[in-house]
Amino acid sequence: MRIGLLTEGGYPYVSGDARLWCDRLVRGLEQHEFDIYALSRSEHQEDEGWVPLPPQVDRVITAPLWSAEDDGVVYGRRARRRFAESYGELAAALCEGGVSEASAGTGSAGSTGSAGSVGSTGSVKGSGEAPGVEADRFASALYGLAELARDEGGLVGALRSETAVRALERACRAPGARQTAREARVPDLLTVAAHLERALRPLSLDWYEDDGLGAVDLCHAASGGPAALPGLLAHHFCGVPLLVTEYGVRLRTHYLTDSDSPPAVRALLAAFHGRLATETYRRAAVVTPGNTHARRWQERCGAEREKIRTVYPGMEAGHFAEVGESAECADPDALVWVGRVEPAKDLISLLHAFAEIRKEEPKTRLRIVGAPSGPEGAAYLGHCKALAAQLFPDEAEGLHAVGDNPVSFEEIGGPELPTAADAYGSGAVTVLSSVVEGFPISLVEAMFCARATVSTDVGAVVEVIGGTGLVVPPRNPKALAEACLTLLRDPERRERLGAAARARALELFTVEQNITAFHGIYLEIVSRTPVRRVVLDGTGEPLPFAAPAEAHVPGRWTEHSTRVVARGGPGWAAGPPVRATPPFAATEGAPG
Repeated sequence: MRIGLLTEGGYPYVSGDARLWCDRLVRGLEQHEFDIYALSRSEHQEDEGWVPLPPQVDRVITAPLWSAEDDGVVYGRRARRRFAESYGELAAALCEGGVSEASAGTGSAGSTGSAGSVGSTGSVKGSGEAPGVEADRFASALYGLAELARDEGGLVGALRSETAVRALERACRAPGARQTAREARVPDLLTVAAHLERALRPLSLDWYEDDGLGAVDLCHAASGGPAALPGLLAHHFCGVPLLVTEYGVRLRTHYLTDSDSPPAVRALLAAFHGRLATETYRRAAVVTPGNTHARRWQERCGAEREKIRTVYPGMEAGHFAEVGESAECADPDALVWVGRVEPAKDLISLLHAFAEIRKEEPKTRLRIVGAPSGPEGAAYLGHCKALAAQLFPDEAEGLHAVGDNPVSFEEIGGPELPTAADAYGSGAVTVLSSVVEGFPISLVEAMFCARATVSTDVGAVVEVIGGTGLVVPPRNPKALAEACLTLLRDPERRERLGAAARARALELFTVEQNITAFHGIYLEIVSRTPVRRVVLDGTGEPLPFAAPAEAHVPGRWTEHSTRVVARGGPGWAAGPPVRATPPFAATEGAPG
């Protein structure tokens, strides 16, 4: 079958989100053809280029979300009226419905990533209003704007016009609008209008014709939000079924990152993203969360349980096979932490816990392995090194390296730890101390390596561990220290837990199980989808087998080429497509 893979800031770009997952999926399903429709986030991302693409990628079509000048489309009176009506309805849906007042507040959005946070943030259904009515109103307005863009041209100029800002203002001042919306001032309205213009840019694309997404058998959105919007329009215009995969719920990400905006801006944008998520889950044929934590968010936003299939992320177990099969560790007195250094990982609590551990077991060492994530991560790493020097003043000299110091700060790739597997194999217990976590990749890697683990109860940790490790509350150094001491003092228990952890990881979290699950879901969706294109013979009679089975035999009879429609600059919604063949279009091999 032909799959339209929809991404935003991701595959096939070198620095894209979910790049490895998408690449493994496409390479693993070589019996299918893939058309990739990618929305880029920055000019830098586009300049970096793509990963090598396998032959089953038939074409790549891109469009930027980071820049769009006025497309030059001038609406007549009737088109302006259509725009004002649809945009006004969309604004009214955001002001009158959406998330509750509490959920639009300071972003209590699950600062710990706990399940209880869903009720206070993603409560589209639990706000005490009529979610079905508001959802229908939002959807009607959204598709009205899309139909206007298809009939009259791009929406960029209209979405940036004074008409849009005034429609938003009228909705905020209308009777029945929420208190936070009524408090919006002109700067707030301008901010919200600019955000909506950027988020709605996919409506202006020419992707929804019979030679575009209308020609695929299935749209697979690699995330919610803007990535799923083209899939919604392909379903609306062409009846193409939509599959939505979320390994990190986009709505939750919005709540966690939008904490510094004024209350009115937070309320309106939270309502927009909540309504978009609700419409996405409602129209999708199947929704595949990566864990139960994400599933609860989706159900809270209206996803029907019968549509949901949990599909765990797939990881390469072979990289950790040698360490996992030997189950030996270089230092039985060492604790190991592996990951990106950033505040959410709460290394401060880990260092305080380690100070308590050293009082009981003076021979114990702590190896912190990972690079900082951006400027904030670099500053946090410096703070952690300073705290380590303060907690261990007699041994503080040279804390940045391995030696006689109880704490070492290292990175993978050096002479001591050339690979991630070596990092996990260097200690007896792997520790995760996060206060916010989605799917804990480092924990799964430790399980592949047959390590006993101590983790904080955040995100999908309990679901991933499944009883093969110790779990403690977040931000509790004392509990973390006690759990680590328990395993350090009991080698036999460590060995049993490590073996059970490796068996669980090999059963649930491999690339093979991920690909098999999606292959089955593709077949399930297409088998339940009515035939959309009927091929007729010379007499006008339908041909039920117009596409012979031989047409879908893996491999190609002619030299492969990839067609690219690039919209990498201003005026991206207007003008004829530019076609080119990327330098790595038919190159085999793993992504760099």
